[in-house]
Amino acid sequence: MTPEQLIAYDKDHIWHPYTSMQRPIPAYAVASASGVEITLETGEVLVDGTSSWWTALHGYNHPALNAAATEQLGKMSHIMFGGLTHAPAVNLAKQLIDMTADNLQHVFFADSGSVGVEVSIKMALQYWIAQGRSEKHKLLTVRSGYHGDTFAAMSVCDPVNGMHDMFTGVLVKHLFAEAPPIHKAGDDWNPSDINSFKAMITQHHAEVAAVILEPIVQNAGGIRFYHPEYLRQVRALCDEFDVLLILDEIATGFGRTGKMFAYEHADIQPDILVLGKALTGGYMTLSAVLTSREVAHGIGSDGQGVLMHGPTFMANPLACAVSVKSIELLLASNWQTRVSNIEQQMTAELEPCRSLSIVADVRTKGAIGVVELKEPVDSFWIQPRLVELGVWIRPFGKLVYIMPPFIIEPTELSKLTAAICTVVSEMNAH
Repeated sequence: MTPEQLIAYDKDHIWHPYTSMQRPIPAYAVASASGVEITLETGEVLVDGTSSWWTALHGYNHPALNAAATEQLGKMSHIMFGGLTHAPAVNLAKQLIDMTADNLQHVFFADSGSVGVEVSIKMALQYWIAQGRSEKHKLLTVRSGYHGDTFAAMSVCDPVNGMHDMFTGVLVKHLFAEAPPIHKAGDDWNPSDINSFKAMITQHHAEVAAVILEPIVQNAGGIRFYHPEYLRQVRALCDEFDVLLILDEIATGFGRTGKMFAYEHADIQPDILVLGKALTGGYMTLSAVLTSREVAHGIGSDGQGVLMHGPTFMANPLACAVSVKSIELLLASNWQTRVSNIEQQMTAELEPCRSLSIVADVRTKGAIGVVELKEPVDSFWIQPRLVELGVWIRPFGKLVYIMPPFIIEPTELSKLTAAICTVVSEMNAH
């Protein structure tokens, strides 16, 4: 097919994320991608500002990741994980256990971030059932959170401002505290910020199995940064009231916030940790749920505690092999310096947007840069305009944001920030 035929057939027949078949947002046909550049079938070359939804830390078409995938393909692309194991899964599990909090000693591999969240919720519920405390069956979380699009994950996303409010009547009803206030570097901790959460856990702890949170950064719920002390207080309250703490680091893991994992900003340990997205360096889908010995052994403490979950493509060898190499690349790189430099450059280059009347806030943390508007963007206008400017940025809601690959060069990053400033200025002029 010609590029035009590809796009026409796609528009008529293929569903894309968060879009309508009646009035789909335009899709652009990609021919290839390399480094931080996406080449369209029509020949345009775009600087990628989203890391393919926050996954491609090392950019695209990386020779070391390609080689890892090719080598594994020569052995086996997949083998069932029921009753069998393989070196890529064992090596990846060891990497993850070695690099995460000391208490996390067991790994469950799943298909995707959302499925990882489902598994973490099952773990928490089954843990308390095995302790003979089945009354602890609720989850406590905060507003403005996002944990995925499957049903248990949807039930702990923001019930009003999230993407799933139409399903309210069929989702399990959980408990929501107020969202932690947005925190900027240098802001003092306000002890009252924890009051809503503290009141909820104090009142409901007898029925709460676990708290689930995105540590430090609430991502798809608004890319909101909050104070590390909030997370420390949550950990302390979970300990006080005998509640498990699940941390969803699907979006924040592997260096995105300037720490390898965002919970390190608060110097705490979760009981259950969910990883995904950047785990494979953006090559394919995989997630990992890590948990403590207490939780893993507790699930089996009633003598029957088989964790009732087993995805067909669990621990896919191809995904695990690429993940092992991606983590090796990250650990061997100067990623902390790169992320710090990205943050400083974005902070300086996005700041001029703050003076525009349509802008509510400008904020950065690690390799995350956000211009928040006062009103939602017009996706049908802004997406083609950004492509005209030679960048791939995917705004949503009121947010025009970037999470670039860590390998991005300053000139490429400037092209992204300049494009944001341009489109926001043009919207402001109208």
